[in-house]
Amino acid sequence: MTMIRKTVLVVSVLLVLCAACAGTALGAVDGGTDKVLYVTGTGKITTEPDRAMVSLAVETEDSNVKTAQQANADRMNAVIAALTKAGLTSDDLKTTGYSIYPVREDTGSSILNAKVKYYRVTNTLQVTLKDVSRVGEIIDTAVANGADRTDYISFYVSDEKQEMLRSEVLADAVGTARSDADAVARALGMQITGIKEVSVGSYYPPVAYDRAAYAEMNGASGATTPIEPDTVDITATVSITYLIG
Repeated sequence: MTMIRKTVLVVSVLLVLCAACAGTALGAVDGGTDKVLYVTGTGKITTEPDRAMVSLAVETEDSNVKTAQQANADRMNAVIAALTKAGLTSDDLKTTGYSIYPVREDTGSSILNAKVKYYRVTNTLQVTLKDVSRVGEIIDTAVANGADRTDYISFYVSDEKQEMLRSEVLADAVGTARSDADAVARALGMQITGIKEVSVGSYYPPVAYDRAAYAEMNGASGATTPIEPDTVDITATVSITYLIG
């Protein structure tokens, strides 16, 4: 359920003296001076994310680097095949990292002179989901077919949904700005006579689980791993310079 909440705003009153009469009182400006009120309004909509991103990894180790590489490739291919069978497409799957790391013996001397014990190969796959309710299912499928690490899970709002909600949150921000401007103008014994300038900005943060939750999810068995996304706040800020008189 989408709901709108208004943020208490700081309202600043500025005197803009076009004749550069710094320090002139509001009621004593000449006819060429604009009397203005600068207000910033913020609107916020709390909504549910409609996209999820999961980072999965396959790690293999072996004293022979080629053996470690081949084992890693086999397991990652199995993970990708299982996810494809589950309905994901190549557009939903992207390799975001691949590394080969030599793990050396701890001899107390220079690590460059230490003997290599084994090689660790890591392949990281980013999975994008358009159905956030499937996150737990997809993680379980990946783990059952060879994935052994979940690096992060994030939930966010798609560009399409942002555009749908943008006009609503902007209208909320403008309404808040106008309400505050009217209140300040009345307190000054004046009223709004027009608008001189408007600027718009917006921001929304994604929601992410913290890393501590992943070990528990990766060790889960039986029922599908429960993953419940939090809500996402979409905010818009509007700065308006009102003419007053």
